[in-house]
This record gives sequence, structure tokens and C-alpha cells, in this order.
Amino acid sequence: QVQLVESGGGLVQAGGSLRISCAASGRTFGRYAMGWFRQAPGKEREFVAAISWSGSSGGSTFYADSVKGRFTISGDNAKKTVTLQMNNLKPEDTAVYYCAADKRGHISSATMTWDYWGQGTQVTVSS
Repeated sequence: QVQLVESGGGLVQAGGSLRISCAASGRTFGRYAMGWFRQAPGKEREFVAAISWSGSSGGSTFYADSVKGRFTISGDNAKKTVTLQMNNLKPEDTAVYYCAADKRGHISSATMTWDYWGQGTQVTVSS
């Protein structure tokens, strides 16, 4: 079993930046993917960004269209950590951000395909 713990959530003004991180602990796995989802009140949980180390070319990153150019995901394969740098934040980015991991290194925008989930961290962007 793997446990995921997020940190770094908080309140920021529109146009500002915030950095959130996720650390995995427990049983390790050779190839995996880690990512971020978010869920705003009254909305479904949606894919934000992910990184996978299953490919031969190294880490591959993927982003939702709504955050491309503003958010950057990075990770440490050995330490099993992932960080989401969020720049030029908008009020619509306000949500609970959840860290997720896939033990087989597969990335999907569907929440049900991911194996492990963190408890979430609140990100609030004020106008």
C-alpha cells in the first residue's frame, strides 16, 4: 500500500503563485505515475496535470488545457514526490487539489483509473 500526503495549499490573490507538493510513502513500485486532480464545490473532480516515468525517454508530463502555460508539474522518481507549481492563478482555480498515483505508470484523466489518492489540500484564489 502507498500513502500520499499533500502540502502547500493556501490562499493567494489572483495573478499570484502557489506551490503544492505530494510525497508518497509505503511500498515502492518500479514504474509509476503521479498527478493532480482538483474538485471545486458543486463540480466533478477534474484532471489537472500528471507525470509518468514509465517511458524510455524519461518523465513525460501532461496538462489539462485550462492550466497549460500556467502550471508546471515536476517530480523526483527516486523520492516518490511530485510538485505542482501554479502561476498566474485565477479564481476559477479555486478547488481542493488531490494528489494521485498509478502503480503501473499509466496516466488517465479518469479518476477511477488511479490507484492511490491523498486527502486533498485547499487552494483558494481571491479576486
